[in-house]
Amino acid sequence: MWIERYFHDVIIGIQAIFDNRLKSMLTALGIIFGVAAVISMMAIGNGAEQEILEQIKMVGVNNIVVTPTAVSVDGKDSGSDQDGASARSKFSKGLSLLDAEAIAKVIPAVDKVSPVISFNYSAILNGRSNPVVLEGVDASYFDVFSINLQDGEVFNESQSTLGQPVCIIGDNIRNVFFNQEDPIGKSIKCGQVWLKVIGVVEKRDFTSSASDEMGISSSDNKIFVPVQTVLLRFKNRALIRADEVEMANSRQENGNSTGVVPVMDQDKNLNQLSKIIIQVKETEQLSATANVVKRMLYRRHSQMYDFEVTIPELLLKQQQRTKNIFNVVLGAIAGISLIVGGIGIMNIMLASVMERIREIGTRQAIGASQKDIIVQFLSESTLISVFGGIIGIILGVALSMIITAVFEIKTIVSFFSVFIAFGVSAAVGIIFGYLPAKQAAEKDPVESLRY
Repeated sequence: MWIERYFHDVIIGIQAIFDNRLKSMLTALGIIFGVAAVISMMAIGNGAEQEILEQIKMVGVNNIVVTPTAVSVDGKDSGSDQDGASARSKFSKGLSLLDAEAIAKVIPAVDKVSPVISFNYSAILNGRSNPVVLEGVDASYFDVFSINLQDGEVFNESQSTLGQPVCIIGDNIRNVFFNQEDPIGKSIKCGQVWLKVIGVVEKRDFTSSASDEMGISSSDNKIFVPVQTVLLRFKNRALIRADEVEMANSRQENGNSTGVVPVMDQDKNLNQLSKIIIQVKETEQLSATANVVKRMLYRRHSQMYDFEVTIPELLLKQQQRTKNIFNVVLGAIAGISLIVGGIGIMNIMLASVMERIREIGTRQAIGASQKDIIVQFLSESTLISVFGGIIGIILGVALSMIITAVFEIKTIVSFFSVFIAFGVSAAVGIIFGYLPAKQAAEKDPVESLRY
């Protein structure tokens, strides 16, 4: 019996909403935009978190990256004349293969070491040319970065040691040159060298926020060859060519006020390697191992800091912390929007109570109790919030799709965010609708009828 009675009160509330459609829609706007903001902001946060997880996977587990930098002496900037003279008085051959071998041999905490040499070349096949990145790596490189092959196999020991002309190509290169055929066993020309394809890298989702400084880069447009293949068949920056010696002699004959023979141009990249990727056995050893690597290379490079040691995973974790703070701020702003929407509902419902005093008095005069009046007005505010929440969910999902399409920001709408937004919108209707409902129920029916 009581269910039927209160159901009748709810029906009266619904009728009141439809009788005042414009007012009800304006009342629901705060909830609509609040829910849409919550869903879209949480979608941005989820997308950012997914990007971080993808980047951590791409950067590898427990990795340290060593990259060459501008020369500095004893941690000082090499820009000043005095420091520049100190740098010229010493000699560092830059980041070399010997450095990578020493790190792997001397430091017990190191699990894998992969030297990397990168050059820009053009790949040519059947009259078609395409710019590519030629990357000389060790076979362990694919394990370090968790790179899988969709076809073929990685370099074996013989191919790596002898510098044989073999390669593993990225997915884009396969699509450009071998779209209609199996590339395994075929040859492709890179620069002046023909390379036999022995594997194809699996396509990976690559986020634009990832950077080479963290050791992350897309493998889709790369040709991977053994390090020795690059040094023997393409280019070895550690070797001094005859034309460079002649240039140095020419400068010496023309006079050199510093008294130092400039073996190479100061702008020339003297580093044999583009970077060294080091994988540590345990996460707890990352910072300590990075410090050991830094001190070791400092001694090997004649007390010159012509390199930089970074821990990409720690940088990504710091980036994740920053994005988490950003997500909390966005969530707080969206939450405030819902609170403002709830206050709007309360204000409109209070005004509605003042406008419908005679209606309230009439219902009370014909037998409606205080609970009936509370259920009537509470159902109105709750239904407005619920319908506003449904519209807000649709708008929030649409906004997330628009953000992804227009601004190329990854968004992920989760069931949890929809559930939270909808639950909060319903709670807002109940909480902020209770005070007006209670105030309506406490009206004196005699005074209400006289109003």
